[in-house]
Amino acid sequence: MSRLLLLVAIAIVIYLLVKFFRQRLGHENAPDQAVQDMVRCSYCGTHLPKAECVVHAGQCYCTEAHKRAHLDQPE
Repeated sequence: MSRLLLLVAIAIVIYLLVKFFRQRLGHENAPDQAVQDMVRCSYCGTHLPKAECVVHAGQCYCTEAHKRAHLDQPE
């Protein structure tokens, strides 16, 4: 019985050590990027970060060309 308890204790220690080192490795390899809001291009539907979009009249576009193309379309 004591051998079984010893094996269980060793297994728990190994599990906790593996879990600890996996978390440390995961945090070191994670990029230092903040979460950004995503928007959809009003012309093509592509999703892109809000900081990178071209805004005109409250609508977002992925490029200046898509903004011009959308404005040139008859509604």
